Parts: sequence; C-alpha cells; structure tokens
Amino acid sequence: MIRDSAPRAPLHLPTREGYDLWAELYDGDGNPLTLLEEPRVAELLGNVAGLSVADIGCGTGRHTIPLARAGARVTALDFSSGMLAKARAKDGGDRVTFVEHDLSRSFPLESGTFDRVLSCLVVDHIVDLAPFFAELGRVTSTGGRIVVSVMHPAMMLKGSQARFYDPITGQEVRPASVPHQIADYVMAALSAGLRLEHMSEHAVDANLAARAPRAAKYLGWPMLLLFGLAPR
Repeated sequence: MIRDSAPRAPLHLPTREGYDLWAELYDGDGNPLTLLEEPRVAELLGNVAGLSVADIGCGTGRHTIPLARAGARVTALDFSSGMLAKARAKDGGDRVTFVEHDLSRSFPLESGTFDRVLSCLVVDHIVDLAPFFAELGRVTSTGGRIVVSVMHPAMMLKGSQARFYDPITGQEVRPASVPHQIADYVMAALSAGLRLEHMSEHAVDANLAARAPRAAKYLGWPMLLLFGLAPR
C-alpha cells in the first residue's frame, strides 16, 4: 500500500460513492465490527431453510450468500452498484434476486411477503429513520422477524464511523453517516408500529482484539447495537 508522507484530512463522500469505492476491499478489510456482528445476526435469524428472506442493504453479500446457501429464498437490495457486483460474483450469487435500489425510498417489494428481514450496518446511513423502519415492517409477514444491526452510537464518541483507507493514496475515506442515538432507533421502530423483541449492546473483548488487532484500542467499548423486531 502506498501512503502519502504527510497525514491528510479524511475524505468525506456521499454514501453511495463511498461504498462503490470501498467495494474493492470491503471483504478483506479486517473489519472488527463485521466479525463481531455476523454470528450474532445469524443467531437472531435462526434456521432460514425454506424461508423467504429480504436483505435490505446487502453490500457485498456477506449475509446474503450464506443465507442462500442455507436454503433461504433471498432477495437483496442495495444502491451501490460496486457492492452488488461483488455480491453477484460470489459462489451462490446466482441463487439470489439482487435489486439495485435507493433505500431512502419505498422498497420495490410486496407487502407481507418475507419471513425474515435483515438490515445490517445500514441505518447509520439513513437520514429519516421512521419511514425506513416502516418499510421493514411492511414487507415482513405476520409472524415474521426483523433483525437490524448498526455500529454502536458510542463509537462516534471515539471519533469513529464507517470508514476505510484508500489502498492507493492511504487517505481515510468516510461515507456519509448520520449520528443517530439509541433512542432514535428505538423510537423510529416503535413509531413504525414494530414490536421490540430484542436489543443488545456488544463490546470489544480480548478475543475480538486478538482476531482483529485494530479493535484493541476499543477494548471494553461498545461497538455493536443489535435489534430484533416484529410487526404487531
């Protein structure tokens, strides 16, 4: 990796542009947040074999592809063409219905059709939360389950947000994020008519710091916020 000799201020980009650029290295970025999050999301989703699943903001398919391999019928939405290209190219991508779509708008999905709906590490990029949570609820079937994960708002107190380093210039790049608080997420879900079934906060421990050394400076600090929701 080539790094400039002098430190440079972070480059702030619109969310879509930032993720299109990040797509090339996202899966190999050694991100401690995804390492912390993935097994916990899988646990909340449970057995998905034979179920209809919507992955809202699928990125490179880090959840999408395992869900399809586990026997789910998966529809995956994202507005980053770069991220979607990576997801489609993965083994198992041919089993998924991918849709390029701006998540700030109503989802192009039929109401009440999905047994499981997940939106992972997305909501900190959504400006208007209530309509987004309402859409999550709208597409979920009666008796279905919604899982939402997000970088813990406390991370912004440490000066952290979704970010990566350009492999050519070494410059830090920050896709646009919104500094929501825990209450913002909870109230948006409740105002959308959803039932809160699970909420948990997960901090960096020694095991995660050993697996992802860049997490060591956050030891003991909350990094992940996780919700389990359901339509009323």
